[in-house]
Amino acid sequence: MAINIQPADRLKTLPEQFFAKLVGKANARAATGADIINLGQGNPDLPTPPAIVEKLKNAADNPLYHKYPPFRGYPFLKEAVAQRYKEDYGVELDPATEVAILFGGKTGLIEISQCLLNPGDVCLVPDPGYPDYWSGVALAEAEMAFMPLLERNGFLPDYSALGEDAVKRAKLMFLNYPNNPTAATASREFYEETVRFAKENSIVVASDFAYGAIGYGGKRPVSFLETPGSKEVGVEFYTLSKTYNMAGWRVGFALGNAQIVEMINLIQDHYYCSLFGGIQEAAAEALTGPQDSVASLVGTYERRRNTLFEALDEIGWQAKKPEGSFFCWLPVPQGFTSMAFADLLLEQADVVVAPGNGFGEHGEGYVRLGLLAPEERLREAIQRIGKLNLFR
Repeated sequence: MAINIQPADRLKTLPEQFFAKLVGKANARAATGADIINLGQGNPDLPTPPAIVEKLKNAADNPLYHKYPPFRGYPFLKEAVAQRYKEDYGVELDPATEVAILFGGKTGLIEISQCLLNPGDVCLVPDPGYPDYWSGVALAEAEMAFMPLLERNGFLPDYSALGEDAVKRAKLMFLNYPNNPTAATASREFYEETVRFAKENSIVVASDFAYGAIGYGGKRPVSFLETPGSKEVGVEFYTLSKTYNMAGWRVGFALGNAQIVEMINLIQDHYYCSLFGGIQEAAAEALTGPQDSVASLVGTYERRRNTLFEALDEIGWQAKKPEGSFFCWLPVPQGFTSMAFADLLLEQADVVVAPGNGFGEHGEGYVRLGLLAPEERLREAIQRIGKLNLFR
């Protein structure tokens, strides 16, 4: 007879994995033979640039990489990301003390809560926002106070509207621009205000810059670390997943405040023994080699965005074009909840979108679409939706 195995209490506190449920619905529909156009996830659809792949192939032959790598990664990769930040944002980073190598950005976003939050502490979290912020806070047995991201504020938090008690108890705050799911971008002035707010209230800022390379109209998104004083109050999480189509390679970084970087390195000393050296070498190639592929990728997403919004206009679905990221944040028609509308599109148009309420209470009334399909499939998806006659 099997013993009675009970999970630890911390596992019971974890939020439901929103995207796992979304994938399950899409797969069930696809199993019926339906031609599904899946715009609901954030998984890049294009391959990693060939030069990066070739570097990994060659590096895999190096017997040095067949041994354990240094616990905190190879210095050459830290130097590479520091070089990229210097060239792209004018930000100086000390590779030895201000860079931690992560198993993807998501890992760091979970780890920082473990490093900074005790049971009962408060974390300020954007609403709507990336659901895995919640997971890290739950594992730390801390509490969340939500910062509403409203369209009238450009989907930026209004610090003056936050509850006094939550601000007083808060130790950590997540920000994410270009934003998932709203696709909004942040200005230099907003980050200057953020640094002042963080200093006045002793709150650490965790800037999630996963979509930092993807801005439209020739505008490069602003890095939090470009702001004077930013390293005194926080860190930025950067990933190669979106910039170089390397989502499956799991390469990310925590950058900025040396004390927080050391905390993340310390916790990872107990979890991991860094990334395979061949992947680190290929990642360095991505960061220091020609950046033409990045410009080409952003151009592809911008063309897809324009095609999608032309199609939206044709069916009468009015929405604001995204300023960054590869997402579109679209209002649902009157009479529908986000979930009901998403279910309708799956069942009657075979189009998968992410319901906005999966990103928080203030995501209700919207759905998120990803620009992660060829232009002709994006146009077809919107034409299918148009046949439902919901917007005229």
